[in-house]
Formats: sequence, C-alpha cells, structure tokens
Amino acid sequence: MLVDKLLAIADRSPERTAVVDPTRELSFANLVRFADVMRRQVVAQTRRPNVGIMLPSTVAFAGTFFGALWAGRTAIPLNFLLQPAELAKVIEDADIDVVFTIRHFQSMLSGMPVRAIFLEDLPLKREMVLERLRFKPAAPAVNADDIAVILYTSGTSGLPKGVCLSHGNLAHDAVACVRHARLTGEHRFLGILPLFHTFGLTAMLLVPVELGATVYYQPRFQLTAVVEEIRSRRISVMMAVASMYTALLRLKEPSADDWASVEYAISGGEALSPVTYDGFRQRFGRTLVQGYGLTETSPVVSIDLPWSHRAGTVGRPIPGVEVTAHDDAGRPLPSGETGELWVRGPTVMRGYYKKPTETAAVMTPDGWFKTGDMGTVDADGYVSITGRKKELIIVGGENVYPREIENVLDEHPAVVESAVIGAGDGSRGEQIVAFVLLRDGASATDIELREFCRGRLANYKVPRRVIIRPDLPRGPTGKLMKRRLSEFL
Repeated sequence: MLVDKLLAIADRSPERTAVVDPTRELSFANLVRFADVMRRQVVAQTRRPNVGIMLPSTVAFAGTFFGALWAGRTAIPLNFLLQPAELAKVIEDADIDVVFTIRHFQSMLSGMPVRAIFLEDLPLKREMVLERLRFKPAAPAVNADDIAVILYTSGTSGLPKGVCLSHGNLAHDAVACVRHARLTGEHRFLGILPLFHTFGLTAMLLVPVELGATVYYQPRFQLTAVVEEIRSRRISVMMAVASMYTALLRLKEPSADDWASVEYAISGGEALSPVTYDGFRQRFGRTLVQGYGLTETSPVVSIDLPWSHRAGTVGRPIPGVEVTAHDDAGRPLPSGETGELWVRGPTVMRGYYKKPTETAAVMTPDGWFKTGDMGTVDADGYVSITGRKKELIIVGGENVYPREIENVLDEHPAVVESAVIGAGDGSRGEQIVAFVLLRDGASATDIELREFCRGRLANYKVPRRVIIRPDLPRGPTGKLMKRRLSEFL
C-alpha cells in the first residue's frame, strides 16, 4: 500500500523534487530508483522479516525505508539517541540481524548482536545508473493489516515496547491528515523531526509522498539553520514538538518576514505553553496549530485548524477516528467531563510486538485504545488535554493536573519553561514540586515564583517546592522527559 503510493506519484510526476537534505536531492523518479536499489540490498543481506534502519532524517532514510517495504519486510527505525544498553534491548526484542546505517554510528553498533550494513560501502552510484536499465518490479501484495513498521517506545517498566503499525494504519493517517488539514502538493515541508519518531515518519515522509510534495530534511535541529531553511526554501508546512518552538522564539534575529511563507506551524508531542503560543502570534504573526497523537495511533488523532480554531483544545479528530472520555470504571462520560481519553479507528496500532499482556491492558475487545491521557471532549467534538493519567497529583484528596500549574509558571516573565511532578508527602499523600528553567539573563527566586502562583491558583495547587534548574531532561526529539525529574529531588 505505502510503496504503491510512491510508485504512483513517481509515474505522475517523475521529475518533481521529492526529498532534499543538505548533501543531496532526489526527484520522485530517482527516489523510486534508490528505493529499488535498497530493496535489492535488503533481499541480499537478510532473510528475516524485520529490517533495522539507523539513519538520520535524510534522503538515505527515505530510500532505505521504502526499499525495506518494497522487499516485503517490516521496517524497524532505530533511535540513535538511545544509550547503548537501551539500544541493545530494542535490537534484541526486534528480531533483526542487520541494520542499514552509516559510518557515523559504527561505534554505537559495535558489539551489538547485528550486522551493520554501511551505506558508504555499497555501490550506490553504480546501482543508480543500472536502475535505468532494469525492469521495475511491482509493489509487494500486502493487506491493510500487514505490519509495515515497528516503532519502539519506552515502557513504564523500563523495557522497550514495539508498536506495530500496519500499512492500513499509516496510509489512513496520512490520507486523513491531508484531507483534514487541506494540504496540497504545492506545500513545501520542513522535516526537522527524526524519522524514527512516528510524528516525523508520518508527517514528514508519508504525507509528502501522499501529496507528491517536496520535503526538506534537517538531520540536526539547529535553530539558525531552521530559520534559514524556512526563509530560503519558502517553507509552508513545518511540524515540531512544542519545546522546539519555545527555543525558536528565544532567538533574537528572526522577524515576521522570515516566517511569511509558513502556512502551518504544527506543534505536537507535548503540551504547548500558552506563552509560546501567544509569543509566536505577537512576534511572527503565525498561529501555532496544535495537534494530538500517540505512537500507537500512527500518530495523529486530532488537529486544531485555523479555520475551526477553538482556544485551549487540540481540535477535532481526523476523519475516521473517534475520541471519548471515560471514568476509571471504563464508562463513557458526558460532554465536557474530564476522564481518560480513548481512541478508536483505522489508525490504532495492531498491538505491541510480542507483548499480548501489555496489548490487552490498553486495547478493549471492541477496538478502543486507552491513551493514558486525561482530557475532555466537548459537545462539538473538540478535544482538550489535561495531562497524563499517571502524572495526576493527589494533594490531600484533591486532584491536581500539572499542566494547570505549568501554564501559570510559564506566565512569569523570568520563566521560559516549567515542569511539575508529584513527590511523596507523609501527611498529604503527595506534594507538588515545580522545576523551572529561567530565560537568559533573567532572575527569580523560588519564593518569588511560589508567591506568583499563590495569587493565581488555589492554595493546595501552589508548589511546595520550586527548583530552578540550568536545564531540563529531554528525549530524542527535544520532548521533556518528566519521568527523569525525580532524579533531581
């Protein structure tokens, strides 16, 4: 299914630019040739159904990914920002014996129970020439339920979980996003998210291919390079996690003119601070579009679009996807009441790889996926996110959602970002602890920040402790890793 889409767009627009990175550029016709070269390599190098890919967001990833699918295999994009011990667990669980990669990652893969196939060692230039003389094979016959990709996420136990996404899951999510957001082939995409991340994979590879649009990859997130790429390439669609937008807003040089071509600046993956949202509107004249999704939902669930914007929400679900809020007993709640969000539709994963117990814990017999996110769905279908169910803090019997406190702290002029967690308290169950990152050159004390909260929050919601940090722990995409904050207590 996914390879069929690439072959179809290459037949219609062979010379149209498909993918660009800092070192190379391929038309759709040449992307197909490169994918076929990599298909042949996959077939020659392994007989296993799963194929590892460890590559940055580049032309090379795009071709290798489609090559693996074209060979009838399941692609396993590997997170090269993991620690060696974490990566070893993923490789062991994924049942792969080869990884297609580059020399840059040689030391990381040394000692791993896989054979590294370095693209630099392959006769790619010669093979690309020969491709013009070869018969192009048809795409493999796959069903919608056949697994296309396994993406690994961190489990609560510390063991990795492979999210099995089918051809149908990914194809539907890409098509639904295109229709929901009214995207066209004339849009120019900026790919700054890693393609081992479901947000990056769907939004910055599968959606552009669906449209026949051009995507410009930045293998590393560098602030000035991102702004220059937007300016020089006239980028119209970019997607990033919220903390990336916060970092971009801190740059002094960019002006509204630099962002003039951007129609969609989409934020997902973590909560978007109202301060960052307002700052982008005021400084750059651009409204950040909030989206909601999870790896298990391919990933996009909903998008808050400019023509149907409702403040404080992440918009309505994309076509074909249902979202409802449920109480702790699993009963659906009335509109506007807070509960755990459940999602159902053709984008929901097939399950966790080789983990039937974990799959059963989050999937109901009638196809609902329990997201673990708390939120509401209003009478018009707009979804709002309150926080993670497991992040809920209970203070003296009262429920406290960290995001409410973070939004208040982020309003303080000295604060650039905050994160709130619960810590054990013998008398009240839990106490609220806030970690704060200050703006460059700004100053504030913990007492000052607690007083700032006191005038805006109920007393039981005011942080017992405020810890000012030089930085906050982040994951591969720049997303805040709250589970590591307890290490700093």
